[in-house]
Amino acid sequence: MNIKNNIADFQKTLQRSNCRLIAVSKTKPQELLLEAYEAGQRIFGENKVQELVGKYEALPKDIEWHMIGHLQSNKVKYIAPFVHLIHSVDSLKLLKEINKQGAKNDRVINCLLQVYIADEETKFGLSKEELLELVNSEVFKSLANIKIVGLMGMATNTEDKEQIRAEFSSLKSTFEELKNQLTVDNVQLSEISMGMSGDYQIAIEEGSTLVRVGSAIFGARNYQA
Repeated sequence: MNIKNNIADFQKTLQRSNCRLIAVSKTKPQELLLEAYEAGQRIFGENKVQELVGKYEALPKDIEWHMIGHLQSNKVKYIAPFVHLIHSVDSLKLLKEINKQGAKNDRVINCLLQVYIADEETKFGLSKEELLELVNSEVFKSLANIKIVGLMGMATNTEDKEQIRAEFSSLKSTFEELKNQLTVDNVQLSEISMGMSGDYQIAIEEGSTLVRVGSAIFGARNYQA
């Protein structure tokens, strides 16, 4: 099955929900991204800043670029002029830098707060307590060049579908709790980024609005890239 058919199949699946597809193109050559682009895909996600910048410069400018990998504060300046959404914000320090670079570029940068929902120490993210502390802090409320548009989470890498479902459900519950309680100018919750190639169907059922899919579109990742 080719990339065009893969994307068409995903779009048929997503038409039954309010969820959109992010084609995770990390390590993939520009030729494959163009193939996906020509098949109608416009949202792409990258894990590494250097790779994201290179592809942004080389590929069509109507692509919506998402930074989905762990982001270091000293790399924010490279993507601040163009990134559509940063998924992986997990600290006030990072938010302050995104805000600083947003101001330098005269734009408000959309962000998702990454919440730790998995039973794995290798995953990043804020605990629910840390999340609430962050969004209720006076420093956070003063950040005028960022907008928190939702939450992001990664489930445990397991075959236990009920565990994955419970983790996604917990993120949706946290999202709804924040949405109902927060009245802050720089928060406008509408997105839940959860679900990847192996668990996107469960994520959609649990309320995901953005699924991050790589190998199911492009094939196995090229670890040598």
